[in-house]
Amino acid sequence: MERIFLLEDDATLGRGICMALCGPERTVVLADCVEQARQKLAQTQFDLLLLDINLPDGSGLDLLRALRSRGDATPAILLTANDLELDEVTGLEAGADDYITKPFSLAVLRARVNAQLRRRTAQPSARMETGPFLFDFEQMYFCRDGITVELSKTEQKLLRVLVENRGHAVPRATLVDRVWTDGAEFVEENALSVTVKRLRTKLEKDPAKPEYLKTVYGIGYTWAVQP
Repeated sequence: MERIFLLEDDATLGRGICMALCGPERTVVLADCVEQARQKLAQTQFDLLLLDINLPDGSGLDLLRALRSRGDATPAILLTANDLELDEVTGLEAGADDYITKPFSLAVLRARVNAQLRRRTAQPSARMETGPFLFDFEQMYFCRDGITVELSKTEQKLLRVLVENRGHAVPRATLVDRVWTDGAEFVEENALSVTVKRLRTKLEKDPAKPEYLKTVYGIGYTWAVQP
């Protein structure tokens, strides 16, 4: 059962949104003020938050900032009458995943909600087991045949992209874009090759004849799926 939390002080709009989104496998919990929202959010884990910004006793934007500061990563869509670009940027920087200005079509809202819920469901697990390996990217724990392997942050990023796309060739340019995401304008040409070599040294039994982290000549690299 999917649980959606809605913070909206307009009673008519709130009822309309609830009717549009509720279904056999989905429920919507409504609050009409920030204080009530805090109480309900403390009692239940939700799959998606719909937050109005301007409320009688505060701001849904401030509520979202407070949730994000505590590490709550629940997807959130802001609902607001403020349609200035600055307001949208402020909302997204506060941790919102989407931003919808009033008045809006309930059909559009439903489509945006469905998109966020699909994205949440599609999130790959941080813990993966493949062949002799166990990779836990959340706990930063990696091992082969039960023996712990220490990986740098860059090696972890590269490994995760490859394992999440195992069986598919990932182009070099894609790997560079996904791994070196610190805003650096220039990445040395051999940085990817060096990181791949280090990963092979740590993970492959024979780095010169890799079984898993294979080169796809002319394209990039792949994490091979073993029969």
